Amino acid sequence: MTLFRQIYSLLFGLFLLVVASLGYVQFTETQSFLTKQMESDLNNTSNSLGIMLIPDLEAGDIVGAETLINVIFEGGYYQQVKLTWLVDGKQQVWENPVNIQGVPQWFIDLDFFETIKKESTITSGWIQLARLEITAHPGFGYHELWRTMTNAIIVFSVLFLIAIVCARVGLTWILRPLHEIAEHAKEIAQRKFGPDMKIPKTMELKSVVLAFNSMSDQLKQIFNSLDEEVGELRKKNLVDQVSGLPNRQYMMGHLSSWLNEPKSGALVMAKFDWLEEVHSKYGYQVRDETIKLLSEKMKEHLDAITTSVIARIAAYEFAFLISSAEHEQTSKYLQTLIRTINQEMSKAGCKPNENFSIGIAERIGQMSVSDILAQTDNALQKAIKEDKVFHWFETNEKQLFTREQWREHLSHAINNRQFKFKWQPVHLNDGDSITQRELYCQLEIGDKTIHAGQFMPYVELLSLGALLDKCLIETLTTQKLLERNYEPIAINLTFHSLSDPKFHEWLNGFLRASSLSERICFDIPEAGVYSDPDSCEALCTIIRDNGAHFGIDHFGRQFGSMSYLQSLRPSYVKLDQSFAYYDESEHSSELCRALINVARGLDIQVIVTGIEEKQQLERFVPLKTSAYMGYIHPPVEVEEI
Repeated sequence: MTLFRQIYSLLFGLFLLVVASLGYVQFTETQSFLTKQMESDLNNTSNSLGIMLIPDLEAGDIVGAETLINVIFEGGYYQQVKLTWLVDGKQQVWENPVNIQGVPQWFIDLDFFETIKKESTITSGWIQLARLEITAHPGFGYHELWRTMTNAIIVFSVLFLIAIVCARVGLTWILRPLHEIAEHAKEIAQRKFGPDMKIPKTMELKSVVLAFNSMSDQLKQIFNSLDEEVGELRKKNLVDQVSGLPNRQYMMGHLSSWLNEPKSGALVMAKFDWLEEVHSKYGYQVRDETIKLLSEKMKEHLDAITTSVIARIAAYEFAFLISSAEHEQTSKYLQTLIRTINQEMSKAGCKPNENFSIGIAERIGQMSVSDILAQTDNALQKAIKEDKVFHWFETNEKQLFTREQWREHLSHAINNRQFKFKWQPVHLNDGDSITQRELYCQLEIGDKTIHAGQFMPYVELLSLGALLDKCLIETLTTQKLLERNYEPIAINLTFHSLSDPKFHEWLNGFLRASSLSERICFDIPEAGVYSDPDSCEALCTIIRDNGAHFGIDHFGRQFGSMSYLQSLRPSYVKLDQSFAYYDESEHSSELCRALINVARGLDIQVIVTGIEEKQQLERFVPLKTSAYMGYIHPPVEVEEI
């Protein structure tokens, strides 16, 4: 029972006790008063009647005595009058039955009034003439008692209703700060650190509110300090101090994650020997300042072309990871890069198009980190050897289809539900139990099986992401995938779906109509959270309100604050694959530990991805992660029903 109901019940009981006590006192006092009044009236009547009967009794006038008694008896206040003549023993009796108008019979049957009699002897001098006995009629008492009690009950009832309404309103107002404290406590328990509560006027609650505000501020500071620690560790371990760009370690981890995702793009490596010329002419301070300015300009100009990661991997070597682009866009990126370099060279007093070389290798098909690094380095060395500004790595492997052919095949596959599926289990650390299954799709075109890594880049480029996501989500129902296992099924949402209001509206309707929405999970890429936080928050609200779940994919890959975890409140995060290869002796383990602590501090499940062998998994045991996934448990086919 709530505190409000307890206090309300107590006040209700006390008021009933007070009303009952007042009613009892009122009843007994009224009853006593009426009894005394009837006794007094009976005495007066007996004395008066006895005096008036003396002349008739002395004269032996029976008719006159009867007339006199009838006048008094017809008033209705007497139940019986008995007159006994002592001369001859004759007795006369007048009776009035107890029949009271306006009073319920059950109330009369309670016998609140005892029979009141008055017996007297009428004398004349020393001679006894007659004996008079009068019995009072209880009608007056019952009538007055009933009237008084009904009026009292009506008044008490009205007062009672007014009192309980006032008590409810008053208690609600008085206990409002306590309700706010309870809600604030729930938010703190869920690691939600909102604004401080207002200080109430009640002294007892004031100290409690101050304590809660202090505790909330301290927890918020702890989370912020963890967030700052992550930022400092990133800056320390993954950022080049001179250029302010990511370093080689970050680029290698990001490159590994990129190749494990269904994306297109290219890797560019550049060697700037002209920076050595700046160093020899002006010293290392001017060189470092030139590197910093060059890095800022490259980031400014190249980010406008397409999404990329720019890193300084050696003293005069830079790497550019174009994470999603076709050949034409990569060519435009390359032209912008060359133009930016020449502009900075001119400012530094060097000749443009000299003393720097660029090598480019595009991602085609399934590639490993060593494959694309070897191809890019081969292109760079050939550019240096042939004294060219840039060189593209030449490969005999061709693209499967042109952009328009991809559009035709993908649109046809989406409209006709031609995808086949695999799912990969996510295992809990403390046993073999499965916490969810992540769904993957593949496409058959003719006699070829096309993996997601080959067609997903074109899904994003052709803005077909929302249509594909709808197709996959509807497949959960059409193929009854949710009914096959008790574990939730996780679906990766595309960037297009995150910012598409029509998809948000459709998903809301789908989840409301689904009886198994609690078994659906949605993986939202961390890059999408940073690029469009408002749309992501709206989408997450729809998912949460309909009983489904969501998590953050590639957690820890992006540079930025982790504060979005407090606003989005995901059920889980999937650690970026680059952390699966960290070595305990390297500083990256500190960053990994800090990221996990941020999520665990907000009671968010941490899932490690990219696990291929038990030795990798054992490294995460001390970090107290929740679950893991990877090719240690590879995806398996989902057979059609």
